[in-house]
Amino acid sequence: MTEADWGILCKWNNDPDVLYYAEGDYVTSRPMEEVQELYCAVCEHAFCFVIEADGRSVGECWLQEMNIDRILKQYPDADCRRIDLMIGEKDCWGRTIGTETIRLLTGFGFEHEGADRIFACDVADYNVRSRKAFQRVGYEIVATIVQEPGRKARFCYDLALTREVYARARARERAKTAASG
Repeated sequence: MTEADWGILCKWNNDPDVLYYAEGDYVTSRPMEEVQELYCAVCEHAFCFVIEADGRSVGECWLQEMNIDRILKQYPDADCRRIDLMIGEKDCWGRTIGTETIRLLTGFGFEHEGADRIFACDVADYNVRSRKAFQRVGYEIVATIVQEPGRKARFCYDLALTREVYARARARERAKTAASG
């Protein structure tokens, strides 16, 4: 992600349909200044990327140092990270681009960054595609957080994957590839 991406990031952050799934509250648009503040703040503690498919930018994602107190308190001595992503081009929804993005960021987090646990935080109950994408990569629901009445979601999920579970799955994949090759 670079400053050359402000235009596309602003486009996605002003699409109410995209923001419906990307935001926990009722955000329907963001002015350019707010988009710039948001991504500049995240980039200080995250690896931020623009997702590309078929030669075009279709979304954004990041692998971020954990910043949620409930998780930091639960795992005080662990290197916990979180993945956030948004598929901004609606014609790309349901095409497994999110799943592949999660798979790549997860591998990066464990294999290159040495994370102990990687999370998807506050995945809303109505965002079934996102929850299933993380689960396809091996993440499991570790917490269900009831939301205040009147919020868009009734509850949100935290999903997580540990380095040990990831390593076992990778070893099985390598053995399967070796046996078939």
